[in-house]
Amino acid sequence: MSRPTDERLLYLIKSRGPVTARDAGAALAMTPAGAQQWFAKLAEAGLVAPEDRRHGRGRPLRYWALTEHGHRRFPDRHSDLTLDMLASTRAVFGADGLERLIAHREAQTLSKYEAAMAGCATLQARVAKLAALRSAEGYMADWQRTDDGGFVLVENHCPICAAAAACQGLCRSELAIFRAVLGPGATVERTEHVLDGARRCAYAIGHASQPAEV
Repeated sequence: MSRPTDERLLYLIKSRGPVTARDAGAALAMTPAGAQQWFAKLAEAGLVAPEDRRHGRGRPLRYWALTEHGHRRFPDRHSDLTLDMLASTRAVFGADGLERLIAHREAQTLSKYEAAMAGCATLQARVAKLAALRSAEGYMADWQRTDDGGFVLVENHCPICAAAAACQGLCRSELAIFRAVLGPGATVERTEHVLDGARRCAYAIGHASQPAEV
């Protein structure tokens, strides 16, 4: 069953960033006027807001972006419970106890990812599998090959954002997981970070002998 049009538009903005009605219409097989009508409805609901951008001379183009309310349509998994658990762990066991908890989660995740990547013989296959695993966990992940022979992995949603903001060791741990699971033949650098104000998290992945340019 296909998604309702409003959900498809919200998903499009979440995965691509702000879009024009023309871009949205082309992506979802509708007219620009039809997309504009849907954006007007979503704006009334407080889910999107317009951003007028000027490109050279002429009238500015109107882009539509998610509002904070719109971002909340993509859930932060069990955020309240997770925040309470992190606070309780820190209070009862201290910073060292919290680090042990993060290390335990890291080991479990790495084991699961490595098992899923059995048979992935190339770096490209491992990057593609990693993106699929992350998407299954709610990160809306995608990947592309770059002109220099490397790759870019992007995560358009962070389902643990509240927890990561409260405990940035989680982000450090996830970067370590990516480096470990992609193997010693790969370099991995985070180039965009939601907690630094970016729209998404992005990672430049290269071959160790030819690091990707960041």
